Amino acid sequence: MVGASLAGLSAARSLRGRGYDGRLVVIGDETHRPYDRPPLSKEFLAGTLGEADLSLEADDEDLRAEWLLGARATGLDRARRAVRLADGREVRTEGLVIATGAAARTLPGTEGLAGVHSLRTLDDARALRDELARGGRLVVIGGGFIGAEVASTARALGLEVTVVEVAPTPLAAPLGATMGGLVSALHADHGVRLLCGVGVKGIGGESRVDAVHLEDGRSIPADIVVVGVGARPCVEWLEGSGLALDNGVTCGADGRTGLAGVVAVGDCANWYDPRAGAHRRVEHWTGARERPDAAVATLLAGGAVEPGVPRPPYFWSDQYGVKIQFAGHAGGADSVTVEEGSPDGRDVLAVYRRAGRPVAVLGMNQPRSFTRWRKQLSAPPRQS
Repeated sequence: MVGASLAGLSAARSLRGRGYDGRLVVIGDETHRPYDRPPLSKEFLAGTLGEADLSLEADDEDLRAEWLLGARATGLDRARRAVRLADGREVRTEGLVIATGAAARTLPGTEGLAGVHSLRTLDDARALRDELARGGRLVVIGGGFIGAEVASTARALGLEVTVVEVAPTPLAAPLGATMGGLVSALHADHGVRLLCGVGVKGIGGESRVDAVHLEDGRSIPADIVVVGVGARPCVEWLEGSGLALDNGVTCGADGRTGLAGVVAVGDCANWYDPRAGAHRRVEHWTGARERPDAAVATLLAGGAVEPGVPRPPYFWSDQYGVKIQFAGHAGGADSVTVEEGSPDGRDVLAVYRRAGRPVAVLGMNQPRSFTRWRKQLSAPPRQS
């Protein structure tokens, strides 16, 4: 198991749950045991949740695994079926689960500049939490969900917050322009300045950040900057291994790769989606929790398993006291309608359809109705 976060832990649990009783090695590049990442941008950052609360393992859980933490994988030798580590060690394997996740993208030229942060790991969150506690002016670069959650948390802590988004409408990619605009309006509702349709030219400051320079000539004073411009799959270590790499590890609908005895799960895995007829890389908690079981079943059966249809991706976000839930794929929808609630009240239930068929659903403070619609989306597609 290369990857010791949620996807790797879920795969390890599935292996033991399905009767595998052999040697199990879990390799992780961080020094921490598996922890929950969603609270890092919310409760943990706000100081209302401690590190012990992030643990994904029960106190009495024993997977009988060998944990190699703080060990970075640097290569896969398919002929010798060995994973090479940065410290010179190697681990021989009969079966391999790749769960190396994704890393936050950074802005060139900001290396070593104090006050500039990304948020992906526990160590990232520790550093950012300490800075936010001192207050000041925060600029968030990127209006996606991570950036929006950081902005919401920082605003509640009393900071002056500006969000800069290069797209004309934040969240248009996952939610579509109409609903993306509605959700991102929460920023203005709570006194956060939102600047859209403008890119970042550079970050100002000698040893510490003092401004964000925009491409239109404006400069935004900043004491703290959070860069939330997406993530890249951590698959560089697999180059030359024989695995197909395209926006992650290319997989079938069950996590199967082109190499026997090798599956991939989590944020680094580009799974085939039978509903869409295309590969999709899903960076959501539920995918890392649910999909490893299918991959493990395939691994243990030597590939002799008929792949099922993965549930449509689901994610949630908490911003400014509003619970936002989304399931499915907005891309390709030819209509979106508000079925319940009011846009002005920020409590909508919106359904996306393609040729009259629901393909996605968005809920803002509509948990019951959202759950009902999500079940409909998850139903197996009808055979024609």
